[in-house]
Amino acid sequence: MTGISDLTARVETILAGDDAERAQLYPGPPPGRQPVHTVYVPADRFTATTVREWGAAAIDALDQHGPLPGFDEADEAPVRAKLATEPIEDLRVDFEDGYGLREDDVEDRDARAAALALSATPAAFSGIRIKSLEAPTRRRALRTLEIFTETTPPPGFRVTLPKVTSVRQVEAMVAVCDELDLRFEIQIETPQAILGPDGTALVALMLHAAAGRCAGLHFGTYDYTAALGISAAYQSLEHPAADHAKAVMQVAAAGTGVPVCDGSTNVLPVGDTADVQAAWALHARLVRRSLERGYYQGWDLHPAQLPTRFAATYAFFRDGLPAAAARLRAYLERATSGIADEPATARALAGQLIRGLDCGALTADEVYAASGLDAAGLRAVSSS
Repeated sequence: MTGISDLTARVETILAGDDAERAQLYPGPPPGRQPVHTVYVPADRFTATTVREWGAAAIDALDQHGPLPGFDEADEAPVRAKLATEPIEDLRVDFEDGYGLREDDVEDRDARAAALALSATPAAFSGIRIKSLEAPTRRRALRTLEIFTETTPPPGFRVTLPKVTSVRQVEAMVAVCDELDLRFEIQIETPQAILGPDGTALVALMLHAAAGRCAGLHFGTYDYTAALGISAAYQSLEHPAADHAKAVMQVAAAGTGVPVCDGSTNVLPVGDTADVQAAWALHARLVRRSLERGYYQGWDLHPAQLPTRFAATYAFFRDGLPAAAARLRAYLERATSGIADEPATARALAGQLIRGLDCGALTADEVYAASGLDAAGLRAVSSS
């Protein structure tokens, strides 16, 4: 009879390649924080003062049309502080749908001006969205990227590639980013990215074809739902078709270290106070909905969406603190409780508290008091 030592050696040999492949394809959560939103600003409207202007406009909206529906005065104070210090976490200068088609000399000029402005912008994360690599816009997309990168990009820079329809487009973008030493995001806004002609979930193949250069999967609400023939009145990031696409993205990205970003709502907080309040209520509900489904980032398209982005995000993590911290403490202390948590759940609980710390919703002192762990301890649990 074969001894256990010999059997173990055989199994180790059989699975060695599988272990190495899994470690390469699924390295686990990425280090550092994920921004809670991405703000898209058309390139011709972007300047070095845009971030500051958006923060001021958001505070002005609160002054004119507040308070935020569903939140109290205590909720609003940290939001105002955030708007005064870091109103935009992730900024994307848009050369695609928000910018449109221009003469080459005009887009050349705007690309150079935007690159200089972005180098002076105080955003933790930033980048540009180029046009797609489909044949009609391919040359223009690459020309804009080349011009833009003549100015050294700031730290945290990435390129958003829209309307991706094939794995080969991703492979082509990898070749470009290898040359320029950049990372890029794949924008999932075509049905072909979710389901290929052979029934394959192409988004998973696209992600792995990015060869470690993929910085995120971003959902495009309106292009995707429109491509499915959904009437304009019902196009929304909470439409069942949108939920299906994002669920496929979420499964494809799980364990890879690539974050998933939800889309936007085009219902903007503009007009009279009644209109603004209604749009705020909708936006806050949609932000909360995304967070509850595990999408920790989304798009914002207007300064007046910033108050509800931060208010809803902060409320989500603050509401979850007591239970998450208590469950994590009970798990670590092997205490008997009404919930039998397992290691995977402990990792998720620690990850939730880390996200709350990273976005500013929670303080280190209150998390330590509730859970018994500091940030380093939480990260050790979340990656165990």
